Amino acid sequence: MGQDAFMEPFNDTLGVFQCKLYLLLFGACSGLKVTVPSHTVHGIRGQALYLPVHYGFHTPASDIQIIWLFERPHTMPKYLLGSVNKSVVPDLEYQHKFTMMPPNASLLINPLQFPDEGNYIVKVNIQGNGTLSASQKIQVTVDDPVTKPVVQIHPPSGAVEYVGNMTLTCQVEGGTRLAYQWLKHGRPVHTSSTYFFSPQNNTLHIAPVTKEDIGNYSCLAKNPVSEMESDIIMPIIYYGPYGLQVNSDKGLKVGEVFTVDLGEAILFDCSADSYPPNTYSWIRRTDNTTYIIKHGPRLEVASEKVAQKTTDYVCCAYNNITGRQDETRFTVIITSVGLEKLAQKGKSLSPLASITGISLFLIVSMCLTFLWKKYQPYKVLKQKLEGRPETEYRKAQTFSGHEDALDDFGVYEFVAFPDASGLSRMPSRSVPASDGVSGQDLHSTIYEVIQHIPAQQQDHPE
Repeated sequence: MGQDAFMEPFNDTLGVFQCKLYLLLFGACSGLKVTVPSHTVHGIRGQALYLPVHYGFHTPASDIQIIWLFERPHTMPKYLLGSVNKSVVPDLEYQHKFTMMPPNASLLINPLQFPDEGNYIVKVNIQGNGTLSASQKIQVTVDDPVTKPVVQIHPPSGAVEYVGNMTLTCQVEGGTRLAYQWLKHGRPVHTSSTYFFSPQNNTLHIAPVTKEDIGNYSCLAKNPVSEMESDIIMPIIYYGPYGLQVNSDKGLKVGEVFTVDLGEAILFDCSADSYPPNTYSWIRRTDNTTYIIKHGPRLEVASEKVAQKTTDYVCCAYNNITGRQDETRFTVIITSVGLEKLAQKGKSLSPLASITGISLFLIVSMCLTFLWKKYQPYKVLKQKLEGRPETEYRKAQTFSGHEDALDDFGVYEFVAFPDASGLSRMPSRSVPASDGVSGQDLHSTIYEVIQHIPAQQQDHPE
């Protein structure tokens, strides 16, 4: 149920209330109301058009009269047809074109033609205690539906980036009151520094073209009764080369340097963004000379056939339409398989080896420090000397010039490092070699020397 139909009972009640109020105040009531769903109706030429009209009144009526008039701008209204109650009186000129079924005031126009475009006026008269009148106006437009547009591009062969311009034209064979809209990837195209439109908006100019202008373009044509979109078209724009780079299927790449194992064959690929596709040339540089070694996007280098361990190469890309070119340089280094693998292994194990070496060094250092502190010679000698009776020290002949051996205990150089050089400081008469003390005995510890001195004094009394 429409809003008008839903509100009609309320409108009727309101109309009755207004009628009673007017009757009380002025002694008369005008309760007739005529409504139309829309004051503008769009019709298609050759088809029927229905103009709905609703009316209502709140007073007894003996006669109901309906009249339809037609007017064009700057002309007087023209009578089409009318009715009184259920009797229709058409204008004989239009009796087969306009139809009405009273008491329904709606009008059917069949068929609709371009001359039928204009304003249609409906007037309703109610005869009762008096005459009530009400009217409405409806504007009718007549159009042909839009046929599918076709987009033409000029120049059809394409344009060079930053050099050429391009024009897209939207052509429609059928349709009236056309409006055009340009779409790129389904979204509206707006005026910019490189996009310009004709006054009717059916032509799009791109000047100059760039790579960013590449895309799917379409034209949307529409009028009040229909709309149609053209097929997608992609303009041809020549550009590039951009982003030239060289890649390989093997080897280690660091910047512009490729490291290859000796004996391996490496395949290089040169690529760049360009339309049409580039032509590629490979150049080798050796001893300050350059020469072309191959044409095409790929180059295979057999490392065992390369005379030099380090070789410079150049990849050149050329676009024969735009006339632009670009080049990139790179270096190939041939290395031994064993050395490279060893280097890689060393790199992978170096952190673990460093940690292990440091740990072993710390453990050995701690062990040596512990042993040194525990078994220092002067501490052992001190412990042994302190354990001997005092009488043995008094019997012993000292070599330091002191009367008591205990007084000589502070001479650490002599005690800790007994050697042959120390014997030269001792009197030769003190320890004769003929008394059975060999040279090997003289290199013994101090404890042993002290042990032998009493025996010498007994054999050779003074």
